[in-house]
Amino acid sequence: MLSDLELLLKLQVIDYDLGELERSKEYLPDMMENLNREIKAAQEKYDGATAELEQAGINQKNLELEIATKEAELQKFQQQMMSIKTNKEYDALVAEIDSVKEIISNKETELLETIDRVSTLEKEIVEFEEKSARTNDDNNRQLEILQEKIDSIGDKVSGKETERKDITAQIPRPILSTYERVRRGKGGTAVVVVKKRACGACYKALTPRRVQEIKKGDRIHTCEYCGCLLFWDEATSN
Repeated sequence: MLSDLELLLKLQVIDYDLGELERSKEYLPDMMENLNREIKAAQEKYDGATAELEQAGINQKNLELEIATKEAELQKFQQQMMSIKTNKEYDALVAEIDSVKEIISNKETELLETIDRVSTLEKEIVEFEEKSARTNDDNNRQLEILQEKIDSIGDKVSGKETERKDITAQIPRPILSTYERVRRGKGGTAVVVVKKRACGACYKALTPRRVQEIKKGDRIHTCEYCGCLLFWDEATSN
C-alpha cells in the first residue's frame, strides 16, 4: 500500500497534468488561429499581386493606345507644316507639336515603368503562389495535429479526474485539505523535495532535527515558512 506521501506525489503529478490540459484549451485555439492567419495572409499577398498585374496589363494597353493616338496626331501636325503660309500659323503649330511630343514622352516613360512593374509582378506572383501553396500545406498539417489534440483533451481530462478521485479517496482528509490549501496558495506546487537541507520552494534552511524527522518519512511535514509539504530524496536532498 502506498504511503500518504507517495499518494500526494502521484496526486501532484495528476494535478499538474490537469493544469496543462486546461491551459492547452486556451493556447491550442490561439495556435490554430495564428496558422489560419498565416494561410490567409499568404493567399492575400498572391491575390493582391495577381489583381495588380491584371490592372497593370490594362494600363499598359491603354498607354500603348494613347501613345499610338498621339503619334498619329503628331504625324498629322507634321504634315500640316507643308501647307503653312504665315509665321503665326507656324508658331501655333509648332506649339501644338511640342505639346504632343511632351505628352508622348511622358506616356512612354509611364509605359516603360508599367512594363517593368508587369515583369516584376510576374516573377513575384510565381514566388507568392509557391509560398501560399507551401504555407497552406504545412499549416494544414499542423492544424490537423492541433485539432486532434483538442479533440482528445476531453477524454484525457476525464481519465485524469478518475485517477485523481481514486487517489484522493486513499488520502486522510486532514492531509488532503492541507495539500489542497497549499496548492491553491502556491499556484500548483504543494509537495516539494528538501534540497541541501532547505525547503525546495522557499529555500529556507531547516534545522538538523527537522531534517532528521523528514528523513524518517513516517508522517507529513510542512515548511514553517511557506507551508509546503516536504519530503526527502536521497538523490537530491543532500
